[in-house]
Amino acid sequence: MAQPAPVPEVKEFSPSMRVDVLISDWRAGLDPESSEEERERALYDHAWRVYLEGDYGFGLWCWHECDRLTLNLQGNLKEVTRILGPGRYFGFSHRRAVAEAVPVDKIYRPRKGDMSTPRTDAFVLPHYQVLCVYLVRAATGDPKAKAQLEIALLELEEQRRADPFLKYFETFRDLFERTRGEPATASAPAAAPAPESKPRTPRSGRRASSARPPPS
Repeated sequence: MAQPAPVPEVKEFSPSMRVDVLISDWRAGLDPESSEEERERALYDHAWRVYLEGDYGFGLWCWHECDRLTLNLQGNLKEVTRILGPGRYFGFSHRRAVAEAVPVDKIYRPRKGDMSTPRTDAFVLPHYQVLCVYLVRAATGDPKAKAQLEIALLELEEQRRADPFLKYFETFRDLFERTRGEPATASAPAAAPAPESKPRTPRSGRRASSARPPPS
């Protein structure tokens, strides 16, 4: 098995709109005669290379794409890795580094009934990625992130039945707690999360990190 790529140094963090536009352009340029797997691999390759150059906005997309494929393939990480290519799974160290760098004040959080559209500089994350951001920020002592995380966790059990991606937050949380204090270096893919693990109430002082679902 190929060694996972090291976490790149962040150079920029493209907002969601820029990422979406470029992903759409790349998708339009793919060979229509290629298989679905070949197109997925080629599209991921584009985003992966830009992420490794230091653009964490594309890291958010790669993160969600890994989870989307994992969910579609019923947790078969071997198949996910085969599709994406050896060493290209977006592992925990990459996720933690990206979550730590997300500009929290620019996360788009629409309220119920809000018909407004995100600003061009906004970050539109899936709910589970937002929870990961809150988690790593709360651990730094950010009281606002800690409060937002605690409120969100009160609704986690009910939401988890409707949002299968929330189990990936629970896996992230477990790994985050286990590796507190360690530097962000690339790691092997984490095991698929248990589908019905119960959420735990966060402890005080815990370090705290949803981007739009990327186009399929």
